[in-house]
Amino acid sequence: MSDKTSNWQKSIEGEWHGQPSIFEPDGTHVGWNKVYRQSANIGGKTLYTMNTKLDATGELRSRMEFADFAFGVMDSDQDRIYLGPDFIGSGQPYGALVDAVYYSPAWTGELRTMVHIVNGDLQVYSSLIYDGPTIYCVFNGLYQVAFDYHENEETRKRIDAFVESEKINGNKQYQLSAKQAGIWTGEMEVYDHNQQKVGTNKVTIHHKPLTLLRAEQTVEIEGVINRKYNFTRYRNGNKQTFEGPQVFGNSIGYGRALYTTQHIHGEATKIRGREFQIDEDFTMSVVWEFHKSNKLQYMTFGVLKWQATEDVLTPNFGMESSL
Repeated sequence: MSDKTSNWQKSIEGEWHGQPSIFEPDGTHVGWNKVYRQSANIGGKTLYTMNTKLDATGELRSRMEFADFAFGVMDSDQDRIYLGPDFIGSGQPYGALVDAVYYSPAWTGELRTMVHIVNGDLQVYSSLIYDGPTIYCVFNGLYQVAFDYHENEETRKRIDAFVESEKINGNKQYQLSAKQAGIWTGEMEVYDHNQQKVGTNKVTIHHKPLTLLRAEQTVEIEGVINRKYNFTRYRNGNKQTFEGPQVFGNSIGYGRALYTTQHIHGEATKIRGREFQIDEDFTMSVVWEFHKSNKLQYMTFGVLKWQATEDVLTPNFGMESSL
């Protein structure tokens, strides 16, 4: 493995601050974990440190309360291998995205973590934490980077305000536009199963509410992947189902993040994803993994922006009197 600093390592320079929300397996919000973390190359060795301050209720508090993490990393753009003692496993970078699976002895759980870097200074983070195949906890939230937090009062005020806003925003639920039709558009980078970039996709999602809980969507993808498919999606609390005719599947939301599995009808193709609402304008960080014959074919990710086009569900006033 090369001693050269990886591109991913360069992209995460600095100290990242956030306050990811904590959820029970059913999606119930039970608190936050205030975090600052950094990964630094020191004398040719990569050291990852993380300071946490838990604010949670219930059984998860005693299990997840652990303040200071420090572990070695074998750095590369193919596999970032976590050497412990605090995290043991690996992460695979795909440009501005890392997809990692590793074990935490302190939390006695296996983590599936995704981090998407947006515009170089924002991380969209999530961790699904497992006992065997069963989720027992979920963390997710946004992080901002700082290079002089501990020395510069202006930086500290900016970061502290952001972290405090995460405490407010973390409990918000993933919901689509319920009354307005519109479109999401954006470009998504495309990497193959060997983690090599093979191009981009232009993505358009046409959205039309049918009721307050059900909407019709048509997805158009052009580029490396060329597809067009439509389906009806139904929301029941923090769960959603995809009801065909061309895509079937389901999803569950943990705050602003929706974790989905979709099956293309009549094909050995499925799409697993994480859709994270970054702001109140329905802007989304989207990660879609395309699987063919149960094997990863493409990892795609990007930011999709919303534009409303018309009001669909408008107030009813009944029949006008003829008198």
